[in-house]
Amino acid sequence: MADVLRRRIRSGELRPGQRMPTQAKLADEFGVERGAVRQALRILQSEQLLTNVSKGSPATVAPDLAKTFTGGPGAPPRPTMVELAPRISAAFAAPHVVIDALCLTAVSLTLAVGESLREIHAGRIKPARLDVRVLLPSRDIPLAFPTPVDASVDGRLQRRWLAQRNAQGQVLRHNLLALRSTHGIDVHVTFRALPFTPPVKLYLLNGTEALFAYYTVQRTEAEVDSEQLEMYDAEGTQSMLFAFERGAASAPRDASFVEQSRLWFDALWETISSELVLTS
Repeated sequence: MADVLRRRIRSGELRPGQRMPTQAKLADEFGVERGAVRQALRILQSEQLLTNVSKGSPATVAPDLAKTFTGGPGAPPRPTMVELAPRISAAFAAPHVVIDALCLTAVSLTLAVGESLREIHAGRIKPARLDVRVLLPSRDIPLAFPTPVDASVDGRLQRRWLAQRNAQGQVLRHNLLALRSTHGIDVHVTFRALPFTPPVKLYLLNGTEALFAYYTVQRTEAEVDSEQLEMYDAEGTQSMLFAFERGAASAPRDASFVEQSRLWFDALWETISSELVLTS
């Protein structure tokens, strides 16, 4: 439901400042309970697309969507799982989609491409070609994080991270390569391994946009193999994502950041990275 309403806002069907249909009407339209309607509206409010979301009067489409849809100094950073999916959806409107990603496990990227895949399967978009390159940490290095607080703990955290890295990468690759047979799209997906734990995550979209976030390491606790372990880890899906664009209306600083990010990614890809096999 949130996806459909988001598309209506982005397409202009629902205009800035316009009042949304009542929650009762939305519940009837989508055949859901009021609680599901409120949850969808809260999602869009967290993305700064709606205001005045409450149990009472209808919500309102945000009056200034320009700052929400564009990068640069005017756009505040937002959590990765709020910002990344709509940015990738916009990138998929191009006939040749190019996505480069540097991250810890690819979980955010795997989740974020879901909306674009649904759009393709529904027949609303169909790029001709899709090129995806992903840099992930090597399995052969000691990770800076996640790592146990107690250095004497065995390698359970490393094995858990490796299983997640491989599973997310395999799902991402499978879902994208499936577009070849189902829709005739020319798809190329490649992974390479980094010899270090990346302290940041970076997504480059179609050579014109860079999305950048810091991994903020925190002391936390989680159950691993039926035992509570203290660890240093970072929740990448909540990392605040800063958006930079390169275009005619972009600030020179933003355009330079996109270009330097591309050069940095290419240098890592072509020099110190190595072949990555998504197996345990």
